[in-house]
Amino acid sequence: MTKQLLLLPGDGIGPEVTAQSRRIVDRLNADAGLDVVMSEARFGGAAIDADGVPLTPKTLAQALAADAVLMGAVGGPQWAKQSYDKRPEAGLLKLRSGMGAFANLRPARCFAALADASSLKRELVEGLDILFVRELTGGVYFGEPRGIEDLGNGERRGVNTQVYTSSEIRRVARVAFDLAKGRTGRVCSAEKSNVMESGLLWREEVQALRDAEYPHIDLSHMLADNTAMQLVKNPRQFDVILTDNLFGDILSDEAAMLTGSLGMLPSAALGEAGKPGLYEPIHGSAPDIAGQGVANPCASILSLAMALRYSLGRPDLAERVEAAVEAALDNGARTGDLGGKLGTTAMADAIIAGL
Repeated sequence: MTKQLLLLPGDGIGPEVTAQSRRIVDRLNADAGLDVVMSEARFGGAAIDADGVPLTPKTLAQALAADAVLMGAVGGPQWAKQSYDKRPEAGLLKLRSGMGAFANLRPARCFAALADASSLKRELVEGLDILFVRELTGGVYFGEPRGIEDLGNGERRGVNTQVYTSSEIRRVARVAFDLAKGRTGRVCSAEKSNVMESGLLWREEVQALRDAEYPHIDLSHMLADNTAMQLVKNPRQFDVILTDNLFGDILSDEAAMLTGSLGMLPSAALGEAGKPGLYEPIHGSAPDIAGQGVANPCASILSLAMALRYSLGRPDLAERVEAAVEAALDNGARTGDLGGKLGTTAMADAIIAGL
């Protein structure tokens, strides 16, 4: 059955790395029995420049009609002075919310060939394979009230609200528990229940769900600041880490550096069964290297692999793409962020050769 993949290249290096994932799809369509039709739309800063808003209703409708959405990156200094609701990142939040993509899967895997590229010692990261499950459509990024208010006398106040309901916590925890069943069966839930009521609710609801529906899952709880410390002290103690929106954003970026480079880390954002998934590399738009043809395309290509696994019905090809990335690295293929000299296209060439 033909599947629909919407590409949202976005800004900065987004179009460069997304173009390499398009090449992978073309190759799999031609040689591996994949049947995927690709379309493309403006998003982020590119949409602001052309359409006046970071996400048009038409693009959101295209995303909802697709089987999967592969995003590049959004943002850049040229839009930094816009109000928050008009910045490229606002389009991303609106896209996630509009798609109902509440569960963010962020794997942090250290390929054997890159163990020495990590900021930690090889013996700490070799074989590392952590899966972050981050709540994506609630918490402090979406809570109300929010804003900056003038208090007079030159004083201002910024307000953001951290808020979660039981159902929001339980639905993302259920995703983490289900994924853990296919791994080692261990989940560590990270929050700040010692100082935040929302964190206490998080801990209580996650524990209650485990006790009621997942008694065979080994659930532990850890304060988020301790989790940050443990990630650089003994990262291999973790398998699945369940977090809220804010802590998941921070902790998964920390874990990304354990793997050698942000350029290696993919992500998936999933909603209810049957809804399209949103896939994106976790790196930003990297405006300092945009247009130079040196960005690492691996995170985008591995995000495509996640789309093949979770939304496009081809987990076999997901494994094939991941194996091709690993083979390219084993054969010494490296972009600049990994200490090599290959450009974006040449790195993708090495991965395609591995297919």
